[in-house]
Amino acid sequence: MRTLLPTFCCLLGWMAFGASGLLAQLTLPPSGGNQRAGVTQYMGLASVTITYHSPDVTAPNGDDRRGKVWGQLVPWGLAPNGFGTAKEIPWRAGANENTVFTVSHDVRVGGKPLPAGSYGLHLIPAENGPWTLILSRDYQAWGSYFYDAGHDALRISVVPEKAPYHEWLTYGFRDRQLDRCTAVLSWEELAIPFEIEVPGMIDLYLDQVRAELTNNQGFMWQNWVQAVQFCLQQQTNLEEALTWADMAISGPFVGQANFATLSTKAAVLLALERETEAAELMSQAIAHPTASVFQIHQYGRQLLAQEKVDEAVAVFELNAERYPDTWPVHVGLARGYSAQGKYKKALKHARMAQDNVPEGDRLNASSVASMIEKLGRGEDVN
Repeated sequence: MRTLLPTFCCLLGWMAFGASGLLAQLTLPPSGGNQRAGVTQYMGLASVTITYHSPDVTAPNGDDRRGKVWGQLVPWGLAPNGFGTAKEIPWRAGANENTVFTVSHDVRVGGKPLPAGSYGLHLIPAENGPWTLILSRDYQAWGSYFYDAGHDALRISVVPEKAPYHEWLTYGFRDRQLDRCTAVLSWEELAIPFEIEVPGMIDLYLDQVRAELTNNQGFMWQNWVQAVQFCLQQQTNLEEALTWADMAISGPFVGQANFATLSTKAAVLLALERETEAAELMSQAIAHPTASVFQIHQYGRQLLAQEKVDEAVAVFELNAERYPDTWPVHVGLARGYSAQGKYKKALKHARMAQDNVPEGDRLNASSVASMIEKLGRGEDVN
């Protein structure tokens, strides 16, 4: 039996370390009961994810550590290191392995640029004054024991705030906007916020739109219209938007001349201050067979908002010729004639609209009733 022992031990060693020589790890609960957690927030196309282990105020043995977290459990300043290569270390901003901060795109954190990627998140707490938040390129370490300041990607000052009690250390986000948000670490009765912003978000979307229009999305005129309308909403990239509008109207295999495509191009021309061309194209749009009663009515409303009253009335009257005895037509005429000061004529059409509002449409029925009351008193309804 003694002769078999070395062979048996070698076999156990091979099984433990595996053919690669690496020790196989068992799947066990996290150290100290500090559960793994994570949270992701999107800012438009960009995302930020924070993964961490979440300690609680109550110690594993049941002791209540409330009032003993900051300055004791988490020491002020850099802490002496009894393990690893660093003499003094920041707090890992969580428990166990590094708290990992990951961004999908280049961002600015606390006003400083940070390339897309993953980073270890650390904090240097201060008893008085601002704390220091560190994002380190070393994000796969266990805690801060091997922290190297030379590997810092970014350092910013953050100001802790008094906050409602949190038993478990938690990361979250507030002030969630298209191109920015504020990340917040909350634990015990403190919150540590820091701002994240994505520079050039609209340009990111434009790049995404350009890429998609070269793919199968580009075979639908509706997507070209949507791309143009995005540029109009943001008042940007109008010259390129004009070429997209042409593609929607007459592009090979794609283009269709209809109310949507023609009116969209007219809107770009108007934004480019080419008003005569815009007006001519809009006339084609409302005369097109695809123009619905509501689309023509809405264009008339836009003209009223621009104080082009006579032009608006002409559009409302055209709508009446195309779609007689429909309630939107009479609403439009009531508004148009009211803007011209022709209240009796406007009142007549408001009452005709009231007779034609679809049954159950309480919102528009109420709106028309209000118009009738105002016109009866000789008041403008616009």
